[in-house]
Amino acid sequence: MVQAFVTNSPQETEALASRLAEQLQGGEVLAFTGGMGMGKTAFTRGLAIGLEAGDVAQSPTFALVNEYVGRLTVEHFDMYRIETWDDLYSTGFFDYLDTDRVLVIEWSENIDGALPENTVYIHITPGESETQRCITIEGWKGEI
Repeated sequence: MVQAFVTNSPQETEALASRLAEQLQGGEVLAFTGGMGMGKTAFTRGLAIGLEAGDVAQSPTFALVNEYVGRLTVEHFDMYRIETWDDLYSTGFFDYLDTDRVLVIEWSENIDGALPENTVYIHITPGESETQRCITIEGWKGEI
């Protein structure tokens, strides 16, 4: 199933993500694609808020993974600098698969071959204005 949305501000992107967060059960893998500044971290912030972890999400560019604990635990990965399987192993990514944690992966295209079959893809592209985003969610079975 593919669902498409248009948001007009980072706050609307966060609100969309919060609606999705309400449906998460744990164990989901959410893989983001979209260029720099497209709103991947804003979407993740909305997920964290929706999961009652607070306004804590920030880009894990230098840490590689950030953890947010609320109703569910979110592991927020940044795969921007991942170029090899050794790089991917060093993030601990494989240790989190098949757990009850929600995995949120920015720059998922860099690890596409390692993503599980049931991955939910969230594609974010620019809209018609500077703050507008077109968000396509692919593989989510519920209505958002």
